[in-house]
Amino acid sequence: MKITVFTSNQPRHINLINRLSSVADEVYAIQECNTIFPGKIKDFFNNSPIMQEYFKKMMLSEKNIFGNVRFLPCNVRQLAIKSGDLNNIDMNTLNEALKSDIYVVFGSSFIKGNLIEFLIEKRAFNIHMGVSPYFRGSSCNFWAAYTENIDLVGATVHMLSKKLDAGDMLYHVLPKAEKIEAFNLGMKAVKIAHDSLADRIKNGNIFEYEPVKQDKSLEIKYTVNSDFTDEVAKDYLENLPNSEYIFEKLSGRDLNLLLRPYIA
Repeated sequence: MKITVFTSNQPRHINLINRLSSVADEVYAIQECNTIFPGKIKDFFNNSPIMQEYFKKMMLSEKNIFGNVRFLPCNVRQLAIKSGDLNNIDMNTLNEALKSDIYVVFGSSFIKGNLIEFLIEKRAFNIHMGVSPYFRGSSCNFWAAYTENIDLVGATVHMLSKKLDAGDMLYHVLPKAEKIEAFNLGMKAVKIAHDSLADRIKNGNIFEYEPVKQDKSLEIKYTVNSDFTDEVAKDYLENLPNSEYIFEKLSGRDLNLLLRPYIA
């Protein structure tokens, strides 16, 4: 079995590549690269003192859950490009990666043109870090926590679509109820999303699920990168939810809001 994944270059993205490589004979990984020092080196977000503080905590959590950046397994073929370049690459350049059995998207830029048409036709899976349709767009799990909807920190595995995070859903992923630090909660959601997808590809369950359309009327918040400002980050850091509050909120989670929930 061959899998092609469109992703990025942070430790969490490398983790997905590793997990997919454990259930596939060969993996093609197209990685759109950003700085691995967000907040310190200007790239995706501002490099202000408050952003440095925020991303220092995030990176520490990411390292705790996923380790450092590292080399990829032997059965992975890699194409590294700058973030945002994907839509400018000729399909012929990707030719070898477009002959796979399964296609996965996680943390790539917004895919357009012939490539999105191809991936939709191939029924590509997208991992959205946020519980759709409640939170869509950028940094959804941050916004779930920030708006006191920490019970909706998780992920949605859905069919890739032309609209952002709008594809028909397959299932939701959520961390189990436990006393856990806020930043670790978000990273744990990423890990179990990866584990769930790899497991369900391996056992074939994911191919049996009937996709379910999203009810847009249930949307709580749609966000873009520019919404995440210094003021918002500062407010969150000064009012971080503690582990007792997180446990209470996760314990009271309404499972009726979720589709085929995978909780771990």
